[in-house]
Amino acid sequence: MMDFLRNNGQDLLKKALEHLEISVIALLIAIIVAVPIGIMLSRMKRTSNVVLTIAGVLQTIPTLAVLAIMIPIFGVGKMAAIIALFIYVLLPILNNTILGVQQIDSNLKDAAKSMGMTRLQMMKDVELPLALPLILSGVRLSAVYVISWATLASYVGAGGLGDFVFNGLNLYNANMIIAAAIAVTILALIVDFVLSRIEKWAVPKGLKVSR
Repeated sequence: MMDFLRNNGQDLLKKALEHLEISVIALLIAIIVAVPIGIMLSRMKRTSNVVLTIAGVLQTIPTLAVLAIMIPIFGVGKMAAIIALFIYVLLPILNNTILGVQQIDSNLKDAAKSMGMTRLQMMKDVELPLALPLILSGVRLSAVYVISWATLASYVGAGGLGDFVFNGLNLYNANMIIAAAIAVTILALIVDFVLSRIEKWAVPKGLKVSR
C-alpha cells in the first residue's frame, strides 16, 4: 500500500480535489435552494408535506438511475453529477429548515409582527437565526451523504475518487479501491469537522442542537 501511495499519491490528491469540488458545488446549490424554500414552505403545512413527500420519493431512486437520467439532459461530465447529487442532498436541508422554522415559538413571531417587521425582516432577523441550529445539522448530514455518493460520479465521466474505485474493480487492484475508500472517509471527516466549527461560530451556545 505504501508503495502504491508513493507512486500514485499525486493522482490520488488530484482526484480527491475533483471529488471535493463536485460535492461542495452540489451542497452549496442545495443550501441556496432549500433554505429559502424551506422557510417559505414552513408557513404552508399541507404544501410542505407534499413537497417533502416528493423529495423523499426522489431519494428512493437509485443513484445510478438518476445519473443515467441526467446524461441526456446535461451530457457526460460534472454537470450531470452535480445535479444528481443536488437532488439527493436537498431533502435533509429542506426538511430541517421547515422543522426549524415551525418550532419557533409563535409568541416570538407575534412580537416581531407587532414591532412592524416585514416578512423579509422576520425571515432574516427572527426565523433564520432561530432555525439555524437545525439547518446546519441538516447541512452536516447532507455533506457526509454527498461525499459518499460523489464516488458514483465517475460513471458519468465527472472524475473524483470514483475513478480509483472503478479502475481498481476493473483491474482487480485492491490498493486502488482501499486508497480511494480511505480518501473518501478522510474527506467526509474533514468537511464535517469544518462545518462543526462553522456551527460553533455561527450558532449561539443556547441554541445548539445535539447530534
